[in-house]
Amino acid sequence: MKASAFVYPWDVNGDPGAPGRIAALGVDQVTLAAAYHSTRALTPRHPRHRVVTAEYAAVYYPASDHWADRRLRPHPAGDWAPGDAYGEAAEALTGAGLEVHTWVILAHSSRLGAEHPDTSVVNAYGDRYPWAPCIAQSATRAYLTDLAAEAAVRPGAAGTELESLGWYGLQHLHAHDKTAGVALGDAGQYLMALCFCPTCRAGYGEQGLDPDELATAVREALEPLWRGTADDGGWPTVEKLLGEPVAAATRAWRDGQARTLQETAVAAVRAAAPQGFQVLLHADPVAYHCGANAGVDPAHVLSVADGVVVPCAGGTALLTPFAEHAREDTVLAANFTVVSGMGGSPGTLAADAARARDLGATELRLYHAGLASDGDLASVREALR
Repeated sequence: MKASAFVYPWDVNGDPGAPGRIAALGVDQVTLAAAYHSTRALTPRHPRHRVVTAEYAAVYYPASDHWADRRLRPHPAGDWAPGDAYGEAAEALTGAGLEVHTWVILAHSSRLGAEHPDTSVVNAYGDRYPWAPCIAQSATRAYLTDLAAEAAVRPGAAGTELESLGWYGLQHLHAHDKTAGVALGDAGQYLMALCFCPTCRAGYGEQGLDPDELATAVREALEPLWRGTADDGGWPTVEKLLGEPVAAATRAWRDGQARTLQETAVAAVRAAAPQGFQVLLHADPVAYHCGANAGVDPAHVLSVADGVVVPCAGGTALLTPFAEHAREDTVLAANFTVVSGMGGSPGTLAADAARARDLGATELRLYHAGLASDGDLASVREALR
């Protein structure tokens, strides 16, 4: 199985040994960040630093003049990835014999929400989520589509992986996160992710809902959760709490917005890319889920993109719905965390990969070559061997 390791530019730039070390893992490819959200990352082997703080969502290459007069536009990185940090790292990795694909984070940007609060998801209580752009707003959709095309199609890249190309909700480690005191569950996460910005309120109206009545219903539905008496059964619980017709109407609005954004963004990438450029989406087969792995309908997304990257840290079951709709040339990449300190299990990678292959996976993704310890990387090398 073809394997790719996720990498940040700062894992490579300034460390002459990094490209060869990554290639020695036995991977064929790297998925290199070209546009990324804020983060704080360890660099356990870098000769110049041990911690990198990416203060805000940024692009790691010089953005084009296309953005000059745009209200919503990407920002260059600070000193953690200056200039064309992506290009410098990509050149070094290519020189080590690795195929480079871009890694592009889209609807996940705290800086966008801080600078333009009106772009953010607004929950039923009126709270804004500055890290979560509302993907129903026309200006935000245009921004995300153009960013996808520019950040994905970097010189020499053979493909891209688009992450967060869908709805984002509450579940985001935002600064010093203090949201684990109440177990939200799938139903609570969905209800807390419902957006009530002006665009979404109008959208609910198009589905025959009164947005004020819906917001009240959502708040009432969440009350048992705050009291610690909620019975979370996933989507059936949402239907029970809101009523099936109302729940279905919210899904009709949200699913439609996510699908059309995915179609538009992928089409924009293809229009900008050379022939044969591969486009994958980080995806979750449960369509109402929110987050970095966008909730999708498997049949639809595989008709739009060349394949998907599927989170498998908690097991490989999420591969099956995609495998049922895969074509002969579909890429179905099983994404395993190989950083022990982040809950990964590099020691079981060989067995995990075999199980994923049996369920239809065609490739592996390894998160994350720059964050893993020497011991974790040794386990990866042994597994891929």
